[in-house]
Amino acid sequence: MDGIPAIPHQRNHPEAAPQAVPAARAVRAAAPQPAADAPQPAAAAELAPGGARFAVLGPIRAWRGREALPSGSPQQRALLAVLLLRNGRTATAPELIDAIWGEDPPQQALATIRTYASRLRKVLDPGLLVSESGGYAIRLRHMEALDLGVARALAADAEKARAAGDRALARTLLARTLDLWDGEPLAGVPGPHADTERTRLAEWRVQLLETRLDLDLEVGHHAEAVSELTALTAAHPLRERLRELLMLALYRSGRQAEALAVYADTRRLLAEELGVDPRPELSALQQRILRADAELARAEDPAPAAAAVHVRPAQLPATVPDFTGRTPFVSELGAILSGAEGQVMAVSALAGIGGVGKTTLAVHVAHAARPHFPDGQLYVDLQGTEPRPAEPEAVLGSFLRALGTPDTAIPDSPAERAALYRSTLDGRRVLVLLDNARDAAQVRPLLPGTAGCAALVTSRVRMSGLAGAHLVDLDVMSPEEALQLFTRIVGTERVAAERQAALDVVGACGFLPLAIRIAASRLAARRTWTVSVLAAKLADERRRLDELQSGDLAVKATFELGYGQLEPAQQRAFRLLGLADGPDISLAAAAAVLDRPEHDTEDLLEALVDCSLIESAAPGRYRFHDLVRLYARACAERDEQPPSERDTALSRLLDFYLATASRVYALERPGDRTVDHLPPTDRAGLVFAGRPAALDWLYGEADCLLACVQQSVGRGQLDRSVGLLMAAKDLAESGASSRMYENAAVMVRDAARSLGNARAEGRARTTLAQAQITAGRFDAAATEANTAMELGRLAEDPWTSGNAPNERGIIAIYRKEHSAGEEALSQAREAFRADGNRPGEASALCNLSRIHLAQDRTGSAVELARQGIEIYAELGLELRLANGRYALGLALSQAGRFPEALAEFTQALEIFHDNRQPLWEGVTHFRLAEVHLAAGRATLAASHAEQAIALRGIGGVWRRGTVLQVLGKALTVLGQPDRASACWREALAIYEGLGSPEASEVRMLLALAAAS
Repeated sequence: MDGIPAIPHQRNHPEAAPQAVPAARAVRAAAPQPAADAPQPAAAAELAPGGARFAVLGPIRAWRGREALPSGSPQQRALLAVLLLRNGRTATAPELIDAIWGEDPPQQALATIRTYASRLRKVLDPGLLVSESGGYAIRLRHMEALDLGVARALAADAEKARAAGDRALARTLLARTLDLWDGEPLAGVPGPHADTERTRLAEWRVQLLETRLDLDLEVGHHAEAVSELTALTAAHPLRERLRELLMLALYRSGRQAEALAVYADTRRLLAEELGVDPRPELSALQQRILRADAELARAEDPAPAAAAVHVRPAQLPATVPDFTGRTPFVSELGAILSGAEGQVMAVSALAGIGGVGKTTLAVHVAHAARPHFPDGQLYVDLQGTEPRPAEPEAVLGSFLRALGTPDTAIPDSPAERAALYRSTLDGRRVLVLLDNARDAAQVRPLLPGTAGCAALVTSRVRMSGLAGAHLVDLDVMSPEEALQLFTRIVGTERVAAERQAALDVVGACGFLPLAIRIAASRLAARRTWTVSVLAAKLADERRRLDELQSGDLAVKATFELGYGQLEPAQQRAFRLLGLADGPDISLAAAAAVLDRPEHDTEDLLEALVDCSLIESAAPGRYRFHDLVRLYARACAERDEQPPSERDTALSRLLDFYLATASRVYALERPGDRTVDHLPPTDRAGLVFAGRPAALDWLYGEADCLLACVQQSVGRGQLDRSVGLLMAAKDLAESGASSRMYENAAVMVRDAARSLGNARAEGRARTTLAQAQITAGRFDAAATEANTAMELGRLAEDPWTSGNAPNERGIIAIYRKEHSAGEEALSQAREAFRADGNRPGEASALCNLSRIHLAQDRTGSAVELARQGIEIYAELGLELRLANGRYALGLALSQAGRFPEALAEFTQALEIFHDNRQPLWEGVTHFRLAEVHLAAGRATLAASHAEQAIALRGIGGVWRRGTVLQVLGKALTVLGQPDRASACWREALAIYEGLGSPEASEVRMLLALAAAS
């Protein structure tokens, strides 16, 4: 959120506790919060260096450079505040006396003011405090010398940015503005003037918060805004604008019942406190939510592009009548071409894979730009994908004839023709469309050389060699554009009747315009076919390319042209890299597939990018379009010799992922014996400088790594596939990849079971149990863990013998099976000890602590958690240490030792955040909410609960129910009973759907709420 806090910073929070809230750590990146005695606060980060600087958006403070200056007694600070807030205007003695003491000044008030002024003059820079007309003034040398001046300037810039449509910049500027506050404005300054200004500045801050939150919602950050809005509405219960924003944020987060409950709470509160109804805007929003108004959830539409005026064409081909979408590109290229008049020649080069619509777009844009080129438009197909591309010499002759040059006047040599061509265009405004270019060398002689002319170039090769050219990389259509094109060709009635099937068709086409046009044309020509029939034909990946041909149009033929131009090494790279199932591939992984050094591999990949056969997804990452991938695999089946090289290439990829994931695991868990139980690899894998880089790799490669697991299982690589799951177990708790991890574990389990491989099956079931615990499916997880325990015993596998009962013990905690849980965890502890796995032993101890806690054995629970923490700390296992602190926090919380529990949870939360464990962050926020609620800090409890909802947590939808339960209790304390009941009703629906025993407690809460 651009540095904007999810909840108000603690020092401004109405119920701030001594412990830091980890979610706010990133808030003040631009202006770090200092200690109370630091020489310079956060506000100073925005102030200009050098000279005297002042802060009023907090305690009154002054600096010279980085040296803190004394500001004197409270009344002396009051004098300084009055003068700073007058923007350089003189304050007379009576005005100063009234501002500092009001109606009860001391007898020697005037003398006292002179004394204060004299003291300030000695401290401040010479000439800064001036005496005139019987009064005083402070003349600052620049606006940046006062934090309030900086805040005003930033707020004004934010308003301008918003008016200009740059919401991201406006949010950033407002965040910087709000970061300048350092607690209560004019803190500790006495006097009526300070009281008035404090109120005014506090009100301005809330207005700025409202504006920033409004921008958050405009750009789709509604889920993140709920937590902050919940806290703000608790602090400002009668502020209707905040309630309105909260309703909208909840509605856009899919929490309609809560949004309506906020309105009910607001209406009741306004009636009780003020005797008024909600303002019309709030009531109107309630009605729109009741109607489920779709417009409430829609982003603002971009301004429509200016309509182009059409004039007569010259050589341009006809534009297609069903041209669809591409609005940003049309606007971008149109603006460049329309600005060519009187400027240096404009060149725009469009690149993209075959069939992406480069020519269609270029022709459409060229027709729209004709009014700016009244002297004509030239067009040529340079046949860059053909075996013999067009020669520039021949094209120049054709262009010169079109421009009126007689044949007898056209010179023979290419250089002379190019010179005459440029001379002929001098003083004219001509647009040149060079379609299907092979490379920059073919294009350069054909470019006009004078101002007022422009050239549009299309090519499968990126024209980086054209100096000064505006390069456009054309991607496939958006799903909406693709469906619109399909509908225009097939007809609205047929598509409307089978909308989902139509979406399946354009999805199977990879949103590639040529493929969509072919598929739609086939359907339009076959009135007896339904859209579903076509979708079914395209669902078969092995026949999809064969289906995508109609008349002289064929997707496969388009790709074949590009493939045929590649060198043998490039063709091999194209074929083998297309075999991998991941969404993209890193340079290092590609090097493993090709069995080549990285620098050689990079050259091959960049050559394929230049030919638009693959895309550069990010620095060092590459991806195939779906249809191009199918074509690459077809080429691999047809051309790869020997055929076994396909399996060998994928085996190298699996080896690379397993070796590298093992290194990550070893860095993450030193002392854990899992890596010793993994199958050996032939490759060494990547080496990392430290844990952050290792985690970056693991989470960055998650989708590709798990896709490799699933693909490898079907190719007979069972042991290494399950080994990769074991090494990547952090992905089971990562949130974004948890479901894919579970699917991969299911595939490995089923394959192992069908092959009768007890060891592999036991390991797969153990990893699957962990993933199902994360999702909150405890019954299914128990089944997997129980079977894994038996398989581990049969296979005599030390890894499964320790990890499976450990997972079973965790399940028992949630299912309240305390005796079974204690037995399983004791078994796990002994198995880990026998294997020499000390981190595993620590995990079992911390889980056993939670079992003891559930049995009200609080003392032993605390001791067991401390034993686990001691092992983790000794081994330097930071992330596991967070798990231990979490377990200790639970025990301390149940013992009523809330400050100690908060300290443990807060440290755990910081570690989970640093290690990118959002689900663990979510569950720790939930525990912090419980502790704050028990300690009577309802606002902080609600804020942490909201953050838990936004981050989710270990336990899936069941966990959401527990968080909603606590959130409802906090909202009840905050005087929001209707919203509390809405939370409980949602929690009850979750529990009833799962058959959870917690449903009875929620029913009781709802009954009590209804009776009150």
